[in-house]
Amino acid sequence: MAMVLNETQSRLIEGWQKDFPLDPTPYARIATGLGVSELTVLGMLSELSRNGILSRVGAVVAPNTAGASTLAAMAVPSERLEDVADTVSQELGVNHNYEREHHFNLWFVVTGQDRRALDDAIDRIESKTGLEVLNLPLRTAYHIDLGFPLRDGVTTRRTPKTNGNGAKGCGEICSEDLALLNALENGLPIGPRPYVEIATRIGMSEEAVIGRLRALVERGVIKRLGLVVRHRELGFTANAMVVWDIEDNRVDEIGEAFAEFPFVTLCYRRPRHRPQWPYNLFCMIHGRDRETVLDQIKELSARAGHPSMDILFSRRCFKQRGARLSVA
Repeated sequence: MAMVLNETQSRLIEGWQKDFPLDPTPYARIATGLGVSELTVLGMLSELSRNGILSRVGAVVAPNTAGASTLAAMAVPSERLEDVADTVSQELGVNHNYEREHHFNLWFVVTGQDRRALDDAIDRIESKTGLEVLNLPLRTAYHIDLGFPLRDGVTTRRTPKTNGNGAKGCGEICSEDLALLNALENGLPIGPRPYVEIATRIGMSEEAVIGRLRALVERGVIKRLGLVVRHRELGFTANAMVVWDIEDNRVDEIGEAFAEFPFVTLCYRRPRHRPQWPYNLFCMIHGRDRETVLDQIKELSARAGHPSMDILFSRRCFKQRGARLSVA
C-alpha cells in the first residue's frame, strides 16, 4: 500500500524532483520555499528515505554521456524466475531489474564505465544462467526526464531529442566530472552542507563541486538533479512498457509525437532483434490503474496509425537504485 503523504511532503516531492538548488545550503533554500525549517525538511527527507519512497537526492545522467548503459531482457522459465532475477541483481552494474508480463519476462538496465563493462556483465549473466540476453542499447531518446506528478494536471518537463551517444552538445567528460558523478552514485547526503561532504570525498572545494554540477546540468549531461523517488511506493503501480514496430522513416516523427503526451514518462528508440523482437520504439506509462493506462495506450496507437505493438505491464521490482557508472 502506498504511503499517504501530507501536504508538505507532497509539495516537497513535487517541487524538487528537478532543479535542486545549487548553492551551499540547498535544504535551507527548499525549507524557505515550503515555509518550514531546514530541520523539518531534513527530517521529512530522512523519513521518506526510510519508508522507501525516496531512492536518493541525486542526479539522473543522460544515457551514454558518462559511462555506458543498455536495456536487456531475458525469457526465463517461470520456475527459475526468482533465481535468475537474483543472479542478475547481483551484478553491480544492474540498477533496475523488473518482471514484466511477456515471453521476455525479465527486464534490466546495465550500466558501467564503458561498453566493454556492459558486454562483460551480460556475458557473466548468460554464463551463470545458461540463458540468452537480448541486448537493446539506446539509439535515440525522445523523452527521458522521468518525474512523477502527485496531482492531476501537473506534467513533467519535456526534454529535447538526444541520440544514443548522449545528450545533444554535451561535449567531452573529463576525469574530474567522472569523479564527481561517481561520488553521486548513492546520492547527495541529507545534511546542512551536502556539497562539502561530496567535495571532501573527491578532493575538491565546495565551490568547485557546485560549479561543475551546474555546468553538467547546463550541458545536458545531468538531465535532472533532485529527488529521485520510487514510483510504486507513491501509488504508481500500473506501469506499462509499450513497444511498437514503426517504419524506420517514421520512427523519429512518432517518437517525438509520443513524447508530447503528458502521460508518457519515457520514450526512446532501440534496435530490433528479428525474428524474436521486431519492436524499435519504446515508451513507459506509469499509472495508478490499469484501465486508465490501457485507454492512454489506445490514444498513442491511434496517433501512430495503429502499428503492430505489445504491452508489457510490470509485475515485480527485483532491484531499483541509481546507475553505477564506476563499475568496470
